[in-house]
Amino acid sequence: MATEGEYESILCVKPDVNVYRIPPRATNRGYRAADWKLDLPDWSGRMRVTAKGKVAYIKLEDKVSGELFAQAPVQEFPGIAVESVSDSSRYFVLRIQDDNGRSAFIGVGFGDRGDAFDFNVSLQDHFKWVKQDNEISKNSGTADSGPKLDLGFKEGQTITLNIGQGKKRDKPRPQGAGGFGLPPPPPGAKIAPPPSSGSFNHNIVTQTGGTELDSSNSNTVMQSGSVLEVWGDFSTPAR
Repeated sequence: MATEGEYESILCVKPDVNVYRIPPRATNRGYRAADWKLDLPDWSGRMRVTAKGKVAYIKLEDKVSGELFAQAPVQEFPGIAVESVSDSSRYFVLRIQDDNGRSAFIGVGFGDRGDAFDFNVSLQDHFKWVKQDNEISKNSGTADSGPKLDLGFKEGQTITLNIGQGKKRDKPRPQGAGGFGLPPPPPGAKIAPPPSSGSFNHNIVTQTGGTELDSSNSNTVMQSGSVLEVWGDFSTPAR
């Protein structure tokens, strides 16, 4: 059913249509236009077919003033609201309804076969769209009711991203043990253990070339011979 606020679109407009009172259908053989007084229509005007939501409306209006004579809401096609007659393609039976929901059946006919064709196609196209829309809504509802993929992180779960990581550069090989840029001891060289803690005291001085060097911070110095034996030959820094 149509709801408030929906846009009403025009599907088809035909300027000439005739309306007939029709006798009750006595059997199930269908309606026949030959049973009507085709040369004496009971009303003549224009037909305007509109759609509001999924419901189509066949409106019979005055040609000059546009005043509504009758309308037939159509919720499905083919259906009871619009039926073709058995003996002509230019005539149809409509079930019209008033504002109180009362209904009646009338006959309508077009003088031109092309107008009847356009009227028929406009209803077919509208309800083809309704069918497709219903299938889309049904499939969407089925997809929403299925299991959903959980892409969230669980507690304690982590992810590692390698962005722009190229080849690792070769690390420079240290020139000597300890990372001081010094060459390792020559093969076969004897490595003396470092002096024990007992060989240190705060009043020891180192003799280098006969010159005494006193440490100004800790007053702790070492014999140069022991250092050279452990780390190799240090070059004398420029003064």
